Amino acid sequence: MSRNFELLQRSSKNNLLTVGGVPGIFPGKAPAAIPFKKAPSNIEIDKLVQRLFSQTGKDSGPRVVSFSGIARDDRSSWICARAGEALAEQGGATVCIVEANFLTPHLHDQFDAANRIGLAEALSAQGPIRNFALPLGGQNFWMITSGLQKPAYTPSMERYRERFAELREAFDYTLVSAPPVSRETEATMIGQLADGVVLVVEANQTRRETVRRAKEQLESAQVRLLGAVLDQRTFPIPEKLYRRL
Repeated sequence: MSRNFELLQRSSKNNLLTVGGVPGIFPGKAPAAIPFKKAPSNIEIDKLVQRLFSQTGKDSGPRVVSFSGIARDDRSSWICARAGEALAEQGGATVCIVEANFLTPHLHDQFDAANRIGLAEALSAQGPIRNFALPLGGQNFWMITSGLQKPAYTPSMERYRERFAELREAFDYTLVSAPPVSRETEATMIGQLADGVVLVVEANQTRRETVRRAKEQLESAQVRLLGAVLDQRTFPIPEKLYRRL
């Protein structure tokens, strides 16, 4: 029996979580909300959201969180999407999920949506950041895709910083699907702009030494590691029995 991922418990020893409309952009009316079928409830996603956001609240806890894998990125985008969905379901706060992975974007696929005008255009064009966001279903859930194409030039850190500052003003919470840590410059930069990073570790695939190096890489760049999730963990015995052990 398998589960999407297992939320890991924080280790005090190493701070890892260990087992236990711009004119010409959207002219005229604002874009219609993208309808999507809500994913089934996932207890581990709910735990993740609670630990990251609910216990401290938006005034004192992290408000911009980056999700990054070690080498693979589709699963981190899945976790980012589901966490954003669960957070928005709580109501009362506006939530925006952002695709910052230009090379292999997956976030829009989680909602069967097209990769439209998004972050790439926001970094190169003017206008409020909300003009690049697409509403998802209700009134408080939004998505900014990676955009139609990767920027023709590499935006400056200052430009990224300006847009992330706007995200903080426009939305209560922003969850970013970032490139894997193996793409050192991009993943580290997004982590520096966020309040911290959640590292996605693949069970039975990612070696302990690889995780250690990723952790050290983030720490050397002064990126706060909020924790990690163990993805694609399998259970050799039924999960209900496993929980009783």
